[in-house]
Amino acid sequence: MDEIQRARRLTWATLILGLAIMWVLIGIGVVIGTGEGTLPWWRLVPALIASVAFTWLSQHIIDAILDRRYPTRQMVVTAVLALIAAGVGGADPFSFGFVPMCWLYLATLGVSRRTAVVQSIGTLAVSVGLAMLGMATGSSIMAIDMPPAGALGYYILLYGIWCAILPPSGRVWVWIWTLAVQAHEGREAHTRLALAEERLRFARDLHDLVGHQLSAIAVKTELAVRLSDADPAAAKAEMAEINTLTRKALRELREAVRGYRELDLSAELDSVKSVLEAAGVRCEVHLPYRDLPDGVAPVFAYVVREAVTNVLKHSTATFCDITLRFTKEEAELRVRNDGVARRQADDLGTGLTGMTERVAAVGGKMTAQPTGDGEFLLTAVVSLPIRG
Repeated sequence: MDEIQRARRLTWATLILGLAIMWVLIGIGVVIGTGEGTLPWWRLVPALIASVAFTWLSQHIIDAILDRRYPTRQMVVTAVLALIAAGVGGADPFSFGFVPMCWLYLATLGVSRRTAVVQSIGTLAVSVGLAMLGMATGSSIMAIDMPPAGALGYYILLYGIWCAILPPSGRVWVWIWTLAVQAHEGREAHTRLALAEERLRFARDLHDLVGHQLSAIAVKTELAVRLSDADPAAAKAEMAEINTLTRKALRELREAVRGYRELDLSAELDSVKSVLEAAGVRCEVHLPYRDLPDGVAPVFAYVVREAVTNVLKHSTATFCDITLRFTKEEAELRVRNDGVARRQADDLGTGLTGMTERVAAVGGKMTAQPTGDGEFLLTAVVSLPIRG
């Protein structure tokens, strides 16, 4: 599971906590109400049915809000269910009267601040009115022995506190979730931009490598056609030169496709560092003070390119550390980042599998796997001197 899915689950669980509290209070109210005889079955059953339906719809409302949609129709239905549950159940603040508070908690998540204030005031007035009605009809539990003025003050104070606290607490979590989504989308945009820049660089290099030869071939082919009748010998010479240019262009094209001619490790490190930083990934490169032995640099250049490509495509890294070292016996490349790859360690994919084979071809070995502490480590080791 990636970070954004983990953040979504955490936000969903936090928002659903209000429903859990609601059912705890309903349970307390049911026990007290049935024990004192103020909540007969013909009122308890419809109140429970309305509360269950309210809970079921509320889960879908939370999903819609996390998807940045405001389900107006479902909000209206849950408002009606909350009124039924509170009205039939007695509207005690510590029982079915908490259902409208849960509705307010959800209804204010995806609206403006002004709308949230209006909803809070309206819910407060309705809840207090239903509670006073429950007291007048003898269905109240908590304030049944209070005088009307005292009960009114009690309900206004308690419901007022909840109406002031619940909406901001839920809105803060949705705001944090929105920031997480925006940061994730921004990171993906940076990654796409970095990859697009890399493709443009490849296209530019490919044009520089073979563009001149192809232009020359076109010119000389046209000249050979014109000379074919007037001067066959000159036309033959031009065709021979065209053949030479074609072979040269084909050779350079193959070299470009394999990796921008023979990859230069220093240039590749500069390139990947630039690409990573453009994608918002801090990159640190640690190099030995001596030049690498012959044959090592081209192999490691390919590995660095593939490793960084996987960092950009398959991880949520914020930093990448590239370290090169060598002794008389072996040379080692380590690419470490703090974003564990989405793919499992035993499924390296085509790119890394190809790199593993490339390293093995010169007598080395490569591993790529999570380290267990939230980091991903790619290691390539080749024995010296390079064989082949």
